[in-house]
Amino acid sequence: MKSAPTRFISFRSVAATAAALLAASVAGCTSAPEPPGVRIAAVGDMNGVKNYAPDSPSGRNGAAITRLVQNNDIDAFLGLGDFQYDTAYCDDYVNYWTPLWGGTMPKLYWVSAPSHDWEPGHNEDLDNFMNGQCPGSRDKAAVNQERGFIGNGEPYSKDFGNWHFAFLSSALWRYNPTQARALTTWLDNDLAAAKAAGKHLAVVHHEPYFTSNTNEHERAADHKPWIDVMWKHRVRLTLSGSQHNYERSCPVNNADQCVDDGMSAFQVSTGGIGLRPFTSRPPYIVKRFSDTHGFLRMTLRDDGSFDWNFVPTSGSDTDAGTRSAPQ
Repeated sequence: MKSAPTRFISFRSVAATAAALLAASVAGCTSAPEPPGVRIAAVGDMNGVKNYAPDSPSGRNGAAITRLVQNNDIDAFLGLGDFQYDTAYCDDYVNYWTPLWGGTMPKLYWVSAPSHDWEPGHNEDLDNFMNGQCPGSRDKAAVNQERGFIGNGEPYSKDFGNWHFAFLSSALWRYNPTQARALTTWLDNDLAAAKAAGKHLAVVHHEPYFTSNTNEHERAADHKPWIDVMWKHRVRLTLSGSQHNYERSCPVNNADQCVDDGMSAFQVSTGGIGLRPFTSRPPYIVKRFSDTHGFLRMTLRDDGSFDWNFVPTSGSDTDAGTRSAPQ
């Protein structure tokens, strides 16, 4: 009987195979983690009249967000309007807002609010300041570094990862309703194009529609045409300010109903101005408080899910959670 032929495997072959297996194993152990998503911070209603105190609620918020910017812990800071009270001109932004919040400029995307940021013929310097055109401050906000001068009231949109944000000035409904209604068409077209490109949608505007009343403000009912367009395109996230407190809605539609595919509306006006109590309780508001200054942090993922965490800086209330990806 013939014996089976002997098969020889060279040492070089064994060594090469072992090296390949080891490299694959090491690569598997050290591969980069999944991207964490787009990281944002957001707040509005930031600094009081002639305030530059670092230990004030405004100063604490400004310092905390500045650290996030400097440490590259966020990708964008969304300024939700009412940057400097009461009627801010260039000198006010330079002398009071900048010492506390100026460190956020490299990642700042902003909207203008009525009255405190912009009132035609009264205070019109916010757009100049954000474009580095105020004497004493040549720094530009991130969006101005990207696009140049943006006039008060001028809309713009920006993609952050797989999310598309539209930025709208609520002041238009007060000062130029005709232009505000015309802007509804711009918003419709902008959101439609982004949705067709597979983006998840978000909108930023100063005055909230989904909100509790205070002694100073009710909901911005004149924004309803914008809200209808947002619902039409299934916007997932809105961010606003104005009320001097914090609120979060259920996923809500344009008829104030909690629905699975509605908008999660965050109202974050806790930047440093005196806080206001609530005077009504809409059923679509699921979390709120009016005794804590702080800001909102969010992580927005490519699949449309997101996490949120309200970071208190003066006070103890907070809010955190996750919204899952759309089905």
